[in-house]
Amino acid sequence: MLVLFRIALATWLCYTDCAWYYFFLCWRKRTDAAQSIYIFGGNMLDNHGFDMWADGYDKSVNISDNENEYPFAGYKKIMNAIYGKVMEKSPAKVLDIGIGTGTLAFKLYEAGNDITGIDFSMEMLNQAKARMLNAKLIQHDFSQGLPCELNEIKFDFIISTYALHHLEDMSKVEFIKALLDNINETGAIIIGDVAFQNRDGLEKCKNACGDSWDDDEFYMVFSELYEKLYDVCVPTYHQYSHCSGILDIRPLHS
Repeated sequence: MLVLFRIALATWLCYTDCAWYYFFLCWRKRTDAAQSIYIFGGNMLDNHGFDMWADGYDKSVNISDNENEYPFAGYKKIMNAIYGKVMEKSPAKVLDIGIGTGTLAFKLYEAGNDITGIDFSMEMLNQAKARMLNAKLIQHDFSQGLPCELNEIKFDFIISTYALHHLEDMSKVEFIKALLDNINETGAIIIGDVAFQNRDGLEKCKNACGDSWDDDEFYMVFSELYEKLYDVCVPTYHQYSHCSGILDIRPLHS
C-alpha cells in the first residue's frame, strides 16, 4: 500500500512545478528497496526513469552542488573546466556521451562548436534539441558502445559528464579504449564524473555519505584506471571536489 501511495504521489507531482524536487529527494533518501526499484529500475535509471526526471534534472544537480554534497559537489567547476578545454581548440567537432538536456553542450554549441550527442532518454534529447536545432542528437544506450552511424567518425573532443559511472569498471576501461579510435590525433576524451584519485579517497567519501551512497554506481578511481590505460593512451586526472574530478585522455603520440 505504501509503494502504491508513493507511485500515485509521484504521478501527480509530475504535473506540478515541484516534481523535480520530489524525484531528487527520492534519489537522495532511498529508504527501502521498493523506492529504489521505482526510481532506479533496479541497478540504474532506465530511459523512462530519466524521462520523468528530465524537467528538473538541472535543478536537482544544482542543489547538490551548491550544498557541496555527494554526488554533484564540484559540478559547475567540472563543467567550466571541460568547457575551457574544448574552447582552447574551438571551433571543434564534439561528441557528448550522455548529453542529457544539453547543459554543457549548449554552451559549446552557442560558441560555434559542432555538436553530436547521444543519450538514451528521448525526453532529455527533446529538451536538448530545443536548445540546439542543428546538433546531431541520437537516442542510444552507450553501454552497448557507440551507435553504428558514429563508428567511422573522428572527433576533436569526446566529452562525458556524470554518465560513465553506470558502466562497471572493466566495461568502462574497454569503452574508453574503443573511443580512442574516434578521436583525432590531437584530440582528447574528457570525462567529468564522481571520481577519486585513489581507492582510499572513495572509501572515505563512502563512509561519510552513509545511506546516501549509491552502491549501484561504479565511480572512477584514477590510480586503478591508469594501470589499465597507460599503455594505450596518456591519462591524467584532476580532483575538483571531495567526490568529483576530470579524467583527461590523449592519444599516445599526440
